[in-house]
Amino acid sequence: MNRRTWTLLTSVVLVVAFGLLGAFARVPFVALGPGPTYDTLGLDGDHPVIGVEGHETYPTAGHLNMTTVSVTDQLSLFGALGLWVSGRYALAPRDVYFPPNKSEQQIEQENTEAFNDSQTTAESAALRFLGYPHKVLIGQIVKGSPADGTLEPGDRLLNANGKPVTDAASLKAALTGTKPGDRVEIRYQRADQPEQVANVQLGRNDQPGGDQSQGFLGVGATERPDVPFEIKISLADVGGPSAGLMFTLAIIDKLTPGELNGGKFVAGTGEIDPAGNVGPIGGIPFKMIKAKESGATIFLVPAENCAEAKSQAPDGLQLARVANLGDATKAMEALRANQAPAAC
Repeated sequence: MNRRTWTLLTSVVLVVAFGLLGAFARVPFVALGPGPTYDTLGLDGDHPVIGVEGHETYPTAGHLNMTTVSVTDQLSLFGALGLWVSGRYALAPRDVYFPPNKSEQQIEQENTEAFNDSQTTAESAALRFLGYPHKVLIGQIVKGSPADGTLEPGDRLLNANGKPVTDAASLKAALTGTKPGDRVEIRYQRADQPEQVANVQLGRNDQPGGDQSQGFLGVGATERPDVPFEIKISLADVGGPSAGLMFTLAIIDKLTPGELNGGKFVAGTGEIDPAGNVGPIGGIPFKMIKAKESGATIFLVPAENCAEAKSQAPDGLQLARVANLGDATKAMEALRANQAPAAC
C-alpha cells in the first residue's frame, strides 16, 4: 500500500475510534434539566396528593404546582454535548450530586428523608399559620448525655425546670442560667401513658461549639401539630426539600373556605421551616421552564433566588417574591383580587 492508502486507513480508524469513544465512554458530568411538576391540589394516581382525614375540607380550584429538577446520569460524551447544545440542560460535575464516598442507595435515602421532612414541616407550618396548637417532642438524644436512658425520642415535653415547654425555644430558655451539675425536673408524657417526672442532673456540653458553662440536657426538640386529625401527603419518586412551600399552601387551601389561588395556575418552589420562613433552592431556571410549559402564569420564588430567577424567567411567567408564608398568602390574596403580587 502506498502512503495515500495508509493515510486514508489511519483516518478511518481514528474517526471510528472517536465515534465509539463519544458514543460509549462515560463523562464525569450529569445533566440538569426541567423535571416533572405535580399539582399539590390534584391526584397522584388514584389518591389525592394531600389528603385530610378527620377534618372538614373545602373545594379547591386551579393549580398549586410543585416543581422539580431532573438529573440525568451516565452520560456519554455525545449525549452530554447533545443535551447541552439543546439549551434546556446544564452540565454539572457528577461528584456534586453523587459523592464518591456515598452509594447511590445512600444518596437516594437522603433525598427521600429530606422530602419526607419537607412534608412534616409543611404540615407544621400550615397548621401554625392557621392557629392550631403544637406540641414539643423529643427528637434526637445525644448518646451519653443526662437525658440518655431516661427520656426517649418521641416523648412529649411538658415542663422543664419549672417552666412550661410550648416550643423549642422555650425549652432552651428554661435551661438558660443553669450550670453543669444542677438538678432540674423534667415533666413529660410517653405515648398515651400518664404524665411522668424525671429529676435529671445536667451535664456539660462538650460538643463542638457548645456552651460548657451552661447545664446540658442533651435532647433535640421538635414541634408537631397537636390536632385530632391526620394529613397525608402521597407522592412517589420525588426527593429533596424544595416542595415544602407548595405543600404548605395546598394544606391551607384545603382546610379553609374559598380558593386560595383564585382558581389560577400557580407554580413555585422553596424549602420551608416550621415558622413559615421560605429558604432558597437550586435549579430554579429549569423549574420555571417546566412550570411555564405546563400552563402556570405565576411562579412563587424564594426571596434569595429572585436575582437568578428574574434574569432567566420565561416570557409570560410572572414572578412573585416570597420570603415567608405570609408573603405567599399575600401573593395569593393579590391574585384573588386580580392584582399583581409583589414581584422579584
